[in-house]
Amino acid sequence: MELSDFLAEHRIDAERFDHSPVMTVEQSERLVPKLPGAKTKNLFLRNKKGDRHYLVILGIEKQADLRQLVKVVGDDRLSFGSPERLQRYLGVTPGSVSPFGLIHDTTHSVRVIVDSDLTKAGRLIFHPNDNTASLTISGADFVRFLERQGNVVRWVRV
Repeated sequence: MELSDFLAEHRIDAERFDHSPVMTVEQSERLVPKLPGAKTKNLFLRNKKGDRHYLVILGIEKQADLRQLVKVVGDDRLSFGSPERLQRYLGVTPGSVSPFGLIHDTTHSVRVIVDSDLTKAGRLIFHPNDNTASLTISGADFVRFLERQGNVVRWVRV
């Protein structure tokens, strides 16, 4: 299913803004116009054995301490998932990681870790599984999106 179809079907309101392709937060700061909402970064991680995968969502102003995150999730060492794993589990390429990729995770294999500070934002900004655009979505609609996906979601302070 296409993301726009999924959002329409579930009555999740998102506003799309097209822009030049961005691969990093630094490029986003330069190339994406100021949008209404909190900018986010999304990290696709795997555990040491490669049998568990995580999507970590946090504000762009934060740094994810992977050693601390290991303690939070109760797993062994975490590292970034390969482009192949990213494509297999979320259906996206590097630079386009987004919680919206969860629509491709039909087995609900990816565990989602969301920084609880994002609950303070009225709107959030994510790629729509493509780094040539950004979507703004209300915090309430984002929670509804996650609930409809069925993945394990944990809200923690990162």
